[in-house]
Amino acid sequence: MIYWFLKYLSLGPLFKVVFRPRCEGLENVPLEGPAIIASNHLSYMDWLFTPLFINRKMTFVAKAEYFTTPGIKGWLQKTFFSSVGQVPIDRSGASAAEGALKSARRVLSEGELFGIYPEGTRSHDGKLYRGKTGVARLALETGVPVIPCAVIGTDVVAPPGKKFGRVTQPTVKFGKPLDFSRYQGMENDRYILRSITDEIMYEIMMLSGQEYVDKYATKAKEESNRAKLDARRAAREAEKQQRVTDTPKAS
Repeated sequence: MIYWFLKYLSLGPLFKVVFRPRCEGLENVPLEGPAIIASNHLSYMDWLFTPLFINRKMTFVAKAEYFTTPGIKGWLQKTFFSSVGQVPIDRSGASAAEGALKSARRVLSEGELFGIYPEGTRSHDGKLYRGKTGVARLALETGVPVIPCAVIGTDVVAPPGKKFGRVTQPTVKFGKPLDFSRYQGMENDRYILRSITDEIMYEIMMLSGQEYVDKYATKAKEESNRAKLDARRAAREAEKQQRVTDTPKAS
């Protein structure tokens, strides 16, 4: 009940008044039955804008810590994230990735919509990065369609590294459902999983208009941070050398 209160009477109306978000392709989201909504990831606010136009509950996975932190703060976190359609990663798996898939399978088995970010993390520079194959494995194991989705402009509202940027008009686009039933029973074939994932990322790219980089976002972010660090070191060294050069020599 809190989910619907926040969506239709509280946060949802507020977001629509302040940001005036737009939506395209809503007819591609099924009115009933399970489906995976695979989206690009530009901002921590993506999961708030994406479900605004869907008259169904949409669920994402969140870190288990949001649901297990003790005390008043922990209770508030758990209440909020549960209320906005988040479920914790199932920690009974061998890894966080497997735990996320377990949680996703449970949501889909209940006939709901499940949202996933194939890139695995937010883009640090607005580009679209290589998708991880978990989305493909989930689609084959559950047999549900994948709906490509693109959010545009959320990185202006909440840029990487900032709580808030500036008010703009975000857009959410839903593409036509992708059916991968032709690959049924091949969820352990890594080449098939990569092919499916690349097809999904291509559709997201076409919707978003982003430049695609065939590299995982985490690696690209690490390389970017390392390059920035090297540049700062080089600048400091150049500044030191300049000070030495400008220092008058004793006669």
